[in-house]
Amino acid sequence: MTWLRRAFLSRPYVADMILAMCVCAMSLLARGGPPVPGAGWHSRTQPPTMYEIVLAAVVCAALVFRRRWPRAVLAVTVTGFVVNTMIDGGRSLLDLAPAIAMYTLASRCPRRHAWAYGGLAALVVTVARIGSGAGVWPAPEMLGTVAFIGMATAVGDALRSRRAYVRAIEERARKAEETREEEAERRVMEERLHIARELHDVLAHHIALINVQAQVAEHMLATEPEQAREALGHVRHAGREALEELRTTVGLLRRPGSRDELVTEPAPGLDRLPELVDSFAFAGLSLGWMLYGAPRPLPAPVDLAAFRIVQEALTNVSKHAPRATASVRISYASDEVAVDVADDGQSGPSGISSGTGHGLIGMRERALSVGGTFLAGPVDGGGFRVHAVLPLSRKNGR
Repeated sequence: MTWLRRAFLSRPYVADMILAMCVCAMSLLARGGPPVPGAGWHSRTQPPTMYEIVLAAVVCAALVFRRRWPRAVLAVTVTGFVVNTMIDGGRSLLDLAPAIAMYTLASRCPRRHAWAYGGLAALVVTVARIGSGAGVWPAPEMLGTVAFIGMATAVGDALRSRRAYVRAIEERARKAEETREEEAERRVMEERLHIARELHDVLAHHIALINVQAQVAEHMLATEPEQAREALGHVRHAGREALEELRTTVGLLRRPGSRDELVTEPAPGLDRLPELVDSFAFAGLSLGWMLYGAPRPLPAPVDLAAFRIVQEALTNVSKHAPRATASVRISYASDEVAVDVADDGQSGPSGISSGTGHGLIGMRERALSVGGTFLAGPVDGGGFRVHAVLPLSRKNGR
């Protein structure tokens, strides 16, 4: 039965043609003689007349187009019913045509319009029966005709409501699926951006230190071997730290539960600021740092963002102005922490390229990710300054 239903749904005109032929055949076969008093149907059969054949053919042929022009088909079938009633007077299976047309119209138009058309059709049918003398109101056969049209309208309206409900459910499911896909893609992009920022900050910082210390070792290897050995020790230490932080960051990409899953260390924060400053001082950068306000534990995202901004800013100083004097200022307020890194602009030869500019972009993204503000640019009198204000609460953030 499923294949038959699919075949009819794929060829609606074929299905409607078969329906029209069945209704026409039944209406002609059910034709009878004069009605018996008190009986709703003809009591004896007789061959259909020519006008009955033509009328049934016209009314039933209209049913073939009920899906395309439902209002016109309803008008044709009701008119055919009225003509049949005025001429013949009795009931026949031709009464099915207005009900089928009304069902189709109710299933394809708004509820208010459907019941308006249904009421008008019932009124016309009732007036036609009373005018032909086939019955009086409220005789059972009169009520039956009105109820038949009303039932067809109700079934059609119910089908329309069900179709609308199914469409709404399907649309909500489609939108929910699209939303899930967009959310998953957004989370993947955010995670990729986060890992890219971490890798950039870790590698840029340690490679800058390694490059500076390697240059120092190269210049002092012949004249001051002890200092050259100390510089190489700093290179080894910076390389080991870079590998450890890289291993920790890459561990985020491993599948949970894998046998070689890594236990990651806590994310760095401003509590490691002295260690960070010392690493640049060992590399030969002249700098100082100061704290304003009462240092206290910060939210993990803010603490990490502040540390990475200081780290990237000092890395830029060591790459682009290795002879400059830099200063780091951390200011603690009640609802925010401010990070300020500046240098006096004394540049010098460096073996590191000018870079791609991703450092400033990364610092800005870190500040914005916690709802903060970020400013960077040259200052009057020479030098460069990086300033970020990070709120301790996300209520004003993005």
